[in-house]
Amino acid sequence: MKNGAKLIVFHPSLQKQGLGIMPAASPRVLFLVFVSFFAFAFALSFFSGRDAVPAPGSGGGVSARSELPEPVMDALVHYATVNTTAVASRMSAAEVSAVAATLRRCGPACNFLVFGLTHETLLWRSLNHKGRTVFIDESAYMVSKMEEKHRGIEAYDVPFTTKVSELYDLLEHAKEQLKKECRPVQNLLFSDCKLAINDLPNHIYDVAWDVILIDGPRGYLPSAPGRMSPIFTAGVLARSKPGAGNSKTHVFVHEIDRDVERVTSERFLCRDNMVDSVDSLGHFVVGKLNPNDYKFCSKSESSSSSSKPSMADE
Repeated sequence: MKNGAKLIVFHPSLQKQGLGIMPAASPRVLFLVFVSFFAFAFALSFFSGRDAVPAPGSGGGVSARSELPEPVMDALVHYATVNTTAVASRMSAAEVSAVAATLRRCGPACNFLVFGLTHETLLWRSLNHKGRTVFIDESAYMVSKMEEKHRGIEAYDVPFTTKVSELYDLLEHAKEQLKKECRPVQNLLFSDCKLAINDLPNHIYDVAWDVILIDGPRGYLPSAPGRMSPIFTAGVLARSKPGAGNSKTHVFVHEIDRDVERVTSERFLCRDNMVDSVDSLGHFVVGKLNPNDYKFCSKSESSSSSSKPSMADE
């Protein structure tokens, strides 16, 4: 060779052994790697960007599929910012789960009636955001505040005239009027029963309620309204449920370990209808009755729940 140039020849085996160089990939392997890379890149860009594509006719806005329903958004913001240590009489996780499971089974669009504006109000609305959720509360101020803060919420105030201290007098009145004003099947709008809630908007009485939750009004003082009226009203709504068939109504009573809730539930929701009890939440499933039936509970159950009944007697 001229000018001191040298020719270096590598033996094929050095590619694998001596210099640690990887074997050359075949054209087929390179092609598969190339196709796999671009397939992955395309999938990544598609799934990460599809919700940001403007919807047709939206003027460049974000597609509706990327937006959370407003009730769900309200609930997320509320529970992320609320001071939970300052909230009294909250439901336990097990109690919330029991109600949520029933809403899920009757969904996606339940008719859900709730007595009481509580810590869980926005949660109930968000869990049933495809259905109809109506709230009943004793405080006109709280109802007004809730409607002002959360657009679209449906809530009504009721001026309760009952008192916890009047429990047994009211039960005696209901017994005397069992075949008249306090019968189990009736249009509550026209009822003069002392336990009936008859001053709600007319259309509320025409709804076939799937789930009713009683978590109000106040019931911890003798002078408080108590929950006798909501429990009686829930019992009548379930037994007078409009529509064909014999669909049943799930009724939940919170703080059922207290006397008013326990005794009134036994009288108007009935022990035979109680399907579960989680912490202080009672779960009843109540069916429709014939208009000519004047008994809330079975004969044996009614006779055993005379003056001061107790679920512990079972």
